[in-house]
Amino acid sequence: MKAREFDRRKHGLAHRRWTEQERRIVWRGLTGRFALAIEPLIGTVFMALLTWGIVYRAQHVASDATLIKIAWIFALGAIAFAGYFVAVLVAPIVAYLHTFRPIYILDGYVRYREPDAESRSDASGYAAALFADRALAGEWEWLGERRLPNATIPALVEFSLYAGIHKIDGRATGVLPDEDLPLLAIGIATRHGRRIDL
Repeated sequence: MKAREFDRRKHGLAHRRWTEQERRIVWRGLTGRFALAIEPLIGTVFMALLTWGIVYRAQHVASDATLIKIAWIFALGAIAFAGYFVAVLVAPIVAYLHTFRPIYILDGYVRYREPDAESRSDASGYAAALFADRALAGEWEWLGERRLPNATIPALVEFSLYAGIHKIDGRATGVLPDEDLPLLAIGIATRHGRRIDL
């Protein structure tokens, strides 16, 4: 994505705020991921308490002074679990924070192109929002079952910098599901995907 070119021109684009329903969908995804992150959180607390207990006992019980030699093993375990906890939550927290940024509305073009050598294995290509003069506003990898053809079509596009294209000519692309998510967003990945007829 040519971020510098887009940043220079985005101030002239129409934009809107995320609706409460759209933000709630992303929030549900975040809470679902937090439900998965409980395991590493518990592991972090458990390993940290073991480390603290070993250090405390080694300092207060003379016969166990040599226990301090193994405390670092549990400290490393606590650090590893904490890293896992953060890794599980980074993407959904970033996604939720991006719901406070605008969704841009662009009357221009949508350009589809086939996957290239740098594409993910499950990508079906790329979709780009283009200004009316066909300059690139942003391009995102497109996930789906059907391979995207090389095509450019005139369209009214709604997109956000983080999530990509939300709507093309008023039709949802599947970036966000149309209905509300189930509690903790369990099972959503198998039910939804980006979909748009070309």
